[in-house]
Amino acid sequence: MIRVAIADDHALVRQGLHRILAAEVDVRVVGEAQDGEEALRLVRATHPDVLILDLSMPGKDGLEAIREIRAQGVHTRVLVLTMHNEEHYALRTLRAGAHGFLYKGADSEELVRAVRAVARGVPYMPPEIERAFAEKFVHPEEADPAERLTDREFQVLRLLAQGLTNREIAAELGIRIKTVDSHRRRILKKLGLRNNAELTRFAIRHGLVEL
Repeated sequence: MIRVAIADDHALVRQGLHRILAAEVDVRVVGEAQDGEEALRLVRATHPDVLILDLSMPGKDGLEAIREIRAQGVHTRVLVLTMHNEEHYALRTLRAGAHGFLYKGADSEELVRAVRAVARGVPYMPPEIERAFAEKFVHPEEADPAERLTDREFQVLRLLAQGLTNREIAAELGIRIKTVDSHRRRILKKLGLRNNAELTRFAIRHGLVEL
């Protein structure tokens, strides 16, 4: 029996995932969480085989949650479920310690297939992500500019592009306002951008924010 926990800030998404997985004879849903902190508590309490984790949640986001789960030393494997269809999201989650990456647009059969693969310790990625990784290997000179950013800079970039102020980002990430501004200046420099408007256009063009 594969024990699965679900973490997503949208109740309808959690309910849909729960219903799909509950229909499988070899899967049991052991709990749900609506943010990163709750997901960590759920993992500590239930020790699921697989945690289906939304990448974009309030408070502690998916990348931070993945790292903390890995640091706990539990056997839980993480399957990231996200709206984002860019390979740099998959790359960052895998580097953080996730075992699989799946789009929210996937059908129920692919979801179940991904859960079973991750539960066995087999990494799961959609075919288009595998092709993108292969292209990066063959043509390393075509690296995505966003890969120049640290994970924290990547978080700040996304939040800025969503229209949050420095103060709001500081509260969201639990850091100082001056630290947010330092990250913002480094992001602009690394990406060759001049202001927040160009930063937002960059994020939209590269699929870093949901429209």
